[in-house]
Amino acid sequence: MSDVLTKTISAQSATPNEENVPRIGRSMARMRLMTGRRLIGRLAIQSAAPGLELSHLDVLDAVRRAQPAGEVTVGMIAEMLRIDPSRASRVVADMVGRNVLRREASQADARRIVVVMTEVGQALLAEIVAQKLAIISEIVADWPQEDIDRFAILFERFIGGYEAVFLSRDKDTPG
Repeated sequence: MSDVLTKTISAQSATPNEENVPRIGRSMARMRLMTGRRLIGRLAIQSAAPGLELSHLDVLDAVRRAQPAGEVTVGMIAEMLRIDPSRASRVVADMVGRNVLRREASQADARRIVVVMTEVGQALLAEIVAQKLAIISEIVADWPQEDIDRFAILFERFIGGYEAVFLSRDKDTPG
C-alpha cells in the first residue's frame, strides 16, 4: 500500500499550497474532536438502539469487517479494536445475551469458538448504517451534486493515503 502512496506522491509535481495544508490540518483537528466524541455513533444509538453502548457498535462493525475473510473469533475482534481480549470477550458475551451475536463451533476446527452476527445484529447494523448515511446526507444536502461527487473521491483518496502513511509508520506503536 505504501508503494501506491509513494508513486502517487512522486507522480505529483506540485507542492501543496502553504495555506491549504494547514487548513486541512485544522479541519482534521475539528473532525478528530467530533470523532472522539463519537457523534455519529451516539446519534445512531439514540435513534436505532437506545440500550447499546459505543463498544457494542465497535464490535458489531469489527465482526462485519472480519467476516468476509473467514471465521471471526473474540481474539480477532480484540486485535482489530486494539483492546484487551477479556474486554472483547465481555462485550461479545453481552451482545450474545442481547441476541445480536451468537457463538458457534468453527467449521474448520470444532475446538474453536467463532462469533457470528444474528438476524437481529444484521438488522441493527443496517439501521445504524442507514442512520449514518442519513446524517451524512443531511450534512451535504445543500451541496451541488458535483461537489458531493468530487468530495467523495477526494475524501476516499485522502483517507487511503492517511491509512498508508499510518500503516507504514505504525509498525511498533502500541495501542
